[in-house]
Formats: sequence, C-alpha cells, structure tokens
Amino acid sequence: MRSTIPTLLLLALLTVPFAAPAASTVPKAGPGVAQEVGIDEKLGQTIALDQPLRDEQGRPITLRSLLVKPTVLTLNYFRCAGICTPQLQGVVDLLNRTHAEPGKAFQVVTVSFDPRDTPEIAAQKRTNYLATVTRSTPMPASAWRFLTGDAAATKAVTDSVGFKFKPQKDDFIHPAALIMLSPKGEVTRYLYGITYLPADLEMAVQEASMGQPRPTINRLLDICFSYDPDGRKVAFRATRIAASLVLLGVAIFVLTLVRKGRKRNRPTKEDA
Repeated sequence: MRSTIPTLLLLALLTVPFAAPAASTVPKAGPGVAQEVGIDEKLGQTIALDQPLRDEQGRPITLRSLLVKPTVLTLNYFRCAGICTPQLQGVVDLLNRTHAEPGKAFQVVTVSFDPRDTPEIAAQKRTNYLATVTRSTPMPASAWRFLTGDAAATKAVTDSVGFKFKPQKDDFIHPAALIMLSPKGEVTRYLYGITYLPADLEMAVQEASMGQPRPTINRLLDICFSYDPDGRKVAFRATRIAASLVLLGVAIFVLTLVRKGRKRNRPTKEDA
C-alpha cells in the first residue's frame, strides 16, 4: 500500500489544471496589485451590451448587435508586447484545432480596453490573426471581430465581466482569460491562461448555447497571468494558500486510505 502513495499523489497533482508555463517573476507594480488585477467572476450575469464601441471600419457597434450565437470574449490591447500576443495566438491555435465550427457554432470577439487603440489598428490585427487560421474549411472573417472604444465604454465592458486591470506607465498589468457568453450576453464560463483545450471550448459552447453557467475548476488556484512592463516579462501569480489546501486535502485522503488498508490487512487472533 505504501508504494501507491506517490502514484496517488502524482495523479492528484496531474488533475489540478494549470495554464501554460510562464516566467516566475512577480509584477513590479507595488503593493495592491493582487487586489487590483485579476478576475472577479460574474457567472450568470449579463454583461454591458449597449456600450458604444467601434468596429474595424470605425462604424458604431454594440455587443448586443453581435451576440447572435455563443461568443468567446477576449479582452486585450493591441500595443501589448507581452501576454496579449501569446493569448491571441492561443485563440488561433484553438480555432485551428476545435471541431466546433467558428462562425456557425460560435464566434470570437476581441475588445481592446486601451482607448488609444484605433479601428485602423484593430483592422490590421484582425487581418494578421485571420491569416494564421489554417482550418481545413475556411473560416469567415465575421467569426472573429476586433473592436475598440473610448475609456468609459470599454471599462464598462471589462467591469461587467469582472476583468480587473491596472495601468502602469504606457502599458497595463492585466489577467488573461477567455470569457464565454451566451447569445443573451450572460457569462457562462471562464477559461484561464493563454493556451486552451478544444474539448473545453466545445463544452463551453454547448453550455453557452443553453445559457448554463459553469464554475471554473482552476479558479481554486487563482492563476493570473500578467505583463511586467519594467522587466518585459510575462509573469503569473498563484494563490499558494489555495494550492496548499488542495494538496493538504489530497494528503489527508491518501493517509485515510492507507490507514484503512492497514486495518484490513492486520492479522487477527483467529488468523494466528
């Protein structure tokens, strides 16, 4: 029985869903960043649908007018030299690998939270990323939109999904996550990190189509990727207390099994 302990612990650790690895540096934004940067989940709540945004041609648009199917919302800024690029590349990889058909089963909407981003920049970013989507069946350009807006409008959107970011000099410290929305604009799931599993997306699309919110398992570890403008490094923080509690629970469970096994195997007086 003793030999099974490391195996059980290993299996337990493997079931804890971590996002893709990143440099283990701490953001240099000073005290309070942990409270000001991250995601406060708004599962089941309706997002800010009527804020005036702009499409890639500079035309007025609202999220309400776009949400006709399950939607993956990403929040980025287009000058970002850190986490935004790998995250959007992760979206490209997801679009290339998923069996769900973009443009039919779901769509992607990227909203910049930097008011300095313009529709011209959004259009160029969209062109660049769409060019890297290599599905066997062509994906319509309408399946991935890039929107911009003024500070008040985009802040209302980020607040409504619990996306908390912090300006630092000319950049931002911010988390990375895909936010799944139902056709009615309700938040149904969060997918954290910068790489994503097709199966997770496909399940999230089904849930969103039925308007069924689902909690995020890896929220227990509060993984939050951010960008350190001073060090020019991608960084992440994890709530070690939560992780420690998870591991402690696993250890207690394993020890309980071991003790029960020893009691069963202990020879009795009749056996002697």
